[in-house]
Amino acid sequence: MRLAILALLTAAVSAQTLPPQAPSFTSGSSLVVLPATVVDRDGRLVERLPQDRFTVYDNGRRQPIAVFSNEDTPVAIGLVIDDSRSMGPKKGEVIAAALAFARSSNPQDELFAVAFNDVVQAALGGGVRLASDVAGLERALSLLAPDGRTALYDALVDALDYVDHSTLSRKVLVVISDGGDNASAHTLKDVLARARRSNVTIYSVGLFDADDADSNPGVLKTLAQTTGGERYLPQSAGSLMDACQRIAREIRGVYTIGYVPPDRDGAYHRVRIEVAPPDGRRVTVRTRPGYVAAAQVTRR
Repeated sequence: MRLAILALLTAAVSAQTLPPQAPSFTSGSSLVVLPATVVDRDGRLVERLPQDRFTVYDNGRRQPIAVFSNEDTPVAIGLVIDDSRSMGPKKGEVIAAALAFARSSNPQDELFAVAFNDVVQAALGGGVRLASDVAGLERALSLLAPDGRTALYDALVDALDYVDHSTLSRKVLVVISDGGDNASAHTLKDVLARARRSNVTIYSVGLFDADDADSNPGVLKTLAQTTGGERYLPQSAGSLMDACQRIAREIRGVYTIGYVPPDRDGAYHRVRIEVAPPDGRRVTVRTRPGYVAAAQVTRR
């Protein structure tokens, strides 16, 4: 099933012609790419800071910044949507929030979606849509039929595998779920290990029923913290829509920082970014806490 979904998505992407994307840089094994969100003490985005205000540390050692950008360039975004039976009463709210997200996104963002219950299935007709195609997104999501159990971890592994094949340098997953899982072959440990090998930022949106014994907001928090994203726990349909719009605005305001890794040792490296705003404001920087360095290849 997983291979069939990935093949379907990949074929759909290669078959369509998308408008040219804005200039960007690509990441590879020779460059560590960090998406960085800067907010003030009130949680407002701090934008248009120059490169010389940023300092990057890799395992405690300062690194020279090789690439820096704060342009609103297209992003590859995967919507990972819980389609289990418990989400049935919330289907309308989820669709409305997803449409609000698309309207607030860069029109050239490339969206794909997977829905999950007992199995993982490709949504959006099995392909990719531009964020500007709100009507097409609405038609595709309206076909979801909540039923069955919850294979969240399998859906995340599929989405991580797929988004890594995008040619866009920035990659994001937006997960809408209660965080529970009772049907996956994969485990949370599998997902986190896969995420640490990726350059994907995960934003999670938790929707819960008071009597839902399978809900797990802690999982949603862990997914976000591991990848430099953020978790949201909206309490109403209105706050759900606000959360999705905020995620879209944050994606558009992210700084992208690249540097050459100091070591190719195949080990996990911890990273830290510090920012010194010119006006002296107290700010917080959110990025992924680390990455797995590529191992040095020994040629014989």
